[in-house]
Formats: sequence, C-alpha cells, structure tokens
Amino acid sequence: MAKQRIFILEDEALIAEEIASTLELLGYQVVGRARSADAALDKLKSLEPDLALLDINVKGILTGIDVAKIIKEKYKFPYIFLTSYSDTATLEQVKPTMPYGYIVKPFTDKDLKSTIEIALFNYAQDQKDIFPTQDKLNEELVNKLSSREYDIYKLLFEGLTYQEVGDKLFISINTVKSYQKTLFSKLGVKSRSEAVRKVFKE
Repeated sequence: MAKQRIFILEDEALIAEEIASTLELLGYQVVGRARSADAALDKLKSLEPDLALLDINVKGILTGIDVAKIIKEKYKFPYIFLTSYSDTATLEQVKPTMPYGYIVKPFTDKDLKSTIEIALFNYAQDQKDIFPTQDKLNEELVNKLSSREYDIYKLLFEGLTYQEVGDKLFISINTVKSYQKTLFSKLGVKSRSEAVRKVFKE
C-alpha cells in the first residue's frame, strides 16, 4: 500500500529532522519540509501531500495559522497543528481554521501516529458527505463520466490508494490507472489534487 504523504512546517531544524525521522519510522513518507510560512506556501504549489504538520509560531511575518487558512481555501487537504502553546489565546486563533488535530510539544511517537491516523480517517469521512452525484457532475462536463469512472473518482477523492480502489472494485491497479487517465482527461485535470479541487470549485 502506498505511504501517506506528509509535509512538515517547522522552523527548528533539529525538531524538524526528529519529526521527519519519526514519521518515516512510523511508515509515512515525508514529501517536503519548510522552516517558514512563505517557504511552505511556495513548496505546496508543486507538492500533493495527504496531510500537513504545521508549527504555529514560525519565523517570519506569516504563521502556521496563516498557512492553514490558505491550505483550507486553496489546497483542500487536512492539517494538524504542532505547538508548544496550549493557552486560551492560541486556541481561539486556531479554532476558526478547523484543524484535524492539535499536538502540544513535546509529544510521543504514539501521540503523533494516533493523531495523524484519526485526522486522515475523519478527513476521508468528511469528503464522502460533500462529493456530488454522478448526474450533478455530468451536468458540468462535455464528456460525461461512466458509472465506473465516477466510482473511481469518488474513491480517489476520499483518499484511497490505487490498491485500495482496485480491491474495492475488484479490478487491477493498472486498470484503475487506465480509468484514472481517461477520467482526468474528461475532467480537464492533470493530478489527483486538481481533481479534488475541481469538486470544491463546482
């Protein structure tokens, strides 16, 4: 099964390295790291993480909360805040962004894994509730989706891997990829993240 892809925003180099190493040991893939909000936003333009770990107080004008707001509005994937602060003022700033988790430093490997797994699960459940019907999608498309293409689109949107999609639909991974290629062509997108954003746009 493909590893879940995680991005890290952390301005302390040693802490970032420790988090990255822990994530790798826990079976995740670290797809990028940044030490400032500006750097994070620049890297997120080309990355497609499944989840981001965001330190709240980082060097620079923008904070991890600012990054979260942009992720929520533009990129549509879950994020978890990492912070040394759990005071009321910080919590009040965080609440409106609706994060999928909040971890107070220092934390254990178990804290990290359990929070990530719950966040990914809850995010997948949330996506099920907002995905449009096949008829609704096809109203917006010149080239209509078949029932199988729609099923694959919905499962990919929920965050399932190619293997998991294949297992659910009783088809091979290569068949899933073939359907995805046709699906992306009909949607006019080039990646899963673009396909996800298209649903929110519609």
